[in-house]
Amino acid sequence: MADQGSVSTTLNYTRDTGITPDHYFYEPPPGTVKHPPGDDPREVQVHDAWSRAADFDLDREGFALRDCPIPFDRFSDDAAVRSEFFAHVADFVRRQVGARRVHVFDYNIRSKTIQTLTTYAANPVRLVHSDYTVKSGPQRVRDVLPDEAEALLARPYAFFNVWKPLKRVEELPLAMCDVGSSAPGDMIRMELKYPDRTGEIYTMRYSPDHRWYYFPYMGSSQALLLKCYDSREDGRARFMAHSAFEDPTTAPDAMPRESIEVRTIAFF
Repeated sequence: MADQGSVSTTLNYTRDTGITPDHYFYEPPPGTVKHPPGDDPREVQVHDAWSRAADFDLDREGFALRDCPIPFDRFSDDAAVRSEFFAHVADFVRRQVGARRVHVFDYNIRSKTIQTLTTYAANPVRLVHSDYTVKSGPQRVRDVLPDEAEALLARPYAFFNVWKPLKRVEELPLAMCDVGSSAPGDMIRMELKYPDRTGEIYTMRYSPDHRWYYFPYMGSSQALLLKCYDSREDGRARFMAHSAFEDPTTAPDAMPRESIEVRTIAFF
């Protein structure tokens, strides 16, 4: 695919005020003071990555584009997604990252036409974020695989999201921040408030050093692997920030974006 250069767009960073940003998934008690993220929109350049597609490395930049022609189209059938599509994704991730085991535990579909249990979050997330923190990564293993967690946590593991278009992406593509252009101090812990627990992700403070990439007009036979957490602290990428964004070159009659993101844990 021809390289389109770069586009100028706005990404929603978060100010580092010393107060932990949060988001409630329920109506909190009256008088609760909320601290929403994404309060620092910045104009950035997002570079077309097609000409470098083979160069990106999960352990260096934190993301990679791969061919992923999974023969499945029943995305409105939640049971089929979990029983059939998950198996394909687990095999795909295992082959790509060299894991001894891959556990697929969750997914979301972003679509205005497909209705499933996961389309409550149908709108693409336009917030610079990474899905896990140093605390929530291991806690997620305990939540998902409680009977095996302590043995699994004793060995290296990583969380990979598989982001896959259901049809050609013509609007709201995904931007990835090269981990090598960010510093650990750029990450800001954010709390996700549920009625029965509090989770954590990272948002990100702005830095002019950040390098952003995207793959315009990705097709349904391709997938992005996004490394959102790695237990290994040996210099490799651990947390990769990403965000959907408004592409200013999007045509007025562009098809609404339809994509699936599948959450996996790879054990090494």
